[in-house]
Amino acid sequence: MSAYQEGQALGSLLGLAEELAAAARSRVAVPPLSGRFPYLTVEDAYRIQRINVERRVSAGAHVTGHKIGLTSPAMQQQMGIREPDSGFVFADMVVSSGNCLRAADFMNPRIETEIAFRLGRDLSAPSDLDTIRGAVAEVFLAFEILDTCFTDWNITLVDSIADNAACAGVIAGDPIPCDPSWDLGTELVTATTNGEPAGTGEGRDVLGGPLKALAWLTHRLPLLGTTLHAGDIILAGSVHASIPLTAGTDFHATSTRLPSIHLRVA
Repeated sequence: MSAYQEGQALGSLLGLAEELAAAARSRVAVPPLSGRFPYLTVEDAYRIQRINVERRVSAGAHVTGHKIGLTSPAMQQQMGIREPDSGFVFADMVVSSGNCLRAADFMNPRIETEIAFRLGRDLSAPSDLDTIRGAVAEVFLAFEILDTCFTDWNITLVDSIADNAACAGVIAGDPIPCDPSWDLGTELVTATTNGEPAGTGEGRDVLGGPLKALAWLTHRLPLLGTTLHAGDIILAGSVHASIPLTAGTDFHATSTRLPSIHLRVA
């Protein structure tokens, strides 16, 4: 590709990034990119994501971690996407368990339950499981709020990535120290809505174990143009299919060893 062609390609990606940013600001959904621009690649989608991340950081936002998505069979089947993706978590997205959110503050929100980590050390790309175990300081349950700038959830991997992997909010449970000897694959997670069963799964449903999802992320870091730092939170991906987030709903989740989490939606 010539320098001119590269410039044209970058200009196109900048335009698409601005389209998604404008949709998020105005809350006027746009058609999925994949249907209009079938030539877009996964690499293009991560460049679009990164452009909007850098815009938010330039405007004063602070990156506090990452989410890994589409890591369980339940989510891959629901979305019709067969491989994971990732996005950035900003500090203003994160609230503590017990808070109340307004469904009207989102466009087309859904919720899922995840095992999440807080790093005690930096992680480089790539890292093996032993290194990752040593780097994880704390583990906790989290709800992730998914939302989309697109007209519906009939999207592809490219659409999801470009839209920051649909990450719109995080409800963080109380963290506890992560014992490197724990087999988090056996952690049984159960979610309810208004007291009724809504979803369940085990840690092993997430790429064979949530630490393996974190290992996947370290391999993806060069493409993301970033690194993982001590203090970052990492969401490993939902153990169950996502659930519509509607007003007047109480969401609650428990697991084998981790403190429970609760969210009220007004």
